[in-house]
Amino acid sequence: MVYRRTHQVVKRLAARRSAILAAARNAAADGGMAAVQIAPVAVRANVAAGTVYRYFPSKADLISELIADVSRDELAAIRRAADAAPGPSSALAAAVTTVAVHVLSQRKLAWGILAEPVDVDVTASRIASRREIAGEIGARIEVAVRAGHLPAQDTALAASALLGALHESLVGPLAPDTMEDPAKLRDAVQTVTLLALRAVGVMDARARGLVVQAVLPPKALVGA
Repeated sequence: MVYRRTHQVVKRLAARRSAILAAARNAAADGGMAAVQIAPVAVRANVAAGTVYRYFPSKADLISELIADVSRDELAAIRRAADAAPGPSSALAAAVTTVAVHVLSQRKLAWGILAEPVDVDVTASRIASRREIAGEIGARIEVAVRAGHLPAQDTALAASALLGALHESLVGPLAPDTMEDPAKLRDAVQTVTLLALRAVGVMDARARGLVVQAVLPPKALVGA
């Protein structure tokens, strides 16, 4: 009986924490990191501001965990897509495509996670999230190199370069201001995926069918 009560309390606390993070994510997706403030997030989560502080003692803690939470979801999606691919080269293509799709699905949130200026220090969380995703892409490059599908190279450096190129081209200051046409969004995903594959040594990715039609969520197709 005691265990059941304890278990229920743990579940309730975890659910409330998840609700606060979901509210922070929705705020960032709508208005960027500037919109992630304790009081508005509390309203979105239907809790008191004091409750938010109970889980996240400061705004820096809340935003840092938001960055980590979004990055965990992206990393899981990358792994699912790559693991489902039939071979090392297609796994790398799937990983790169997934990053591009995630960025384009919610560009405002992606920019907030990556580099939008905020008034608290979240550098450590940002670096950790990028390192994890770059590490996953690097691992996929390494497998392809070992299988003889790619030339020998510094896989860690190549992965960081690819990730930087994806972010800069799709969500950075040089990214197109609007990509509201679904066809343009899909073309953008295919273009950066082909570029990434060529950069590591796959020169015939399209001919080999490694770059497939990207399926973007409905929100991305209306200019997220």
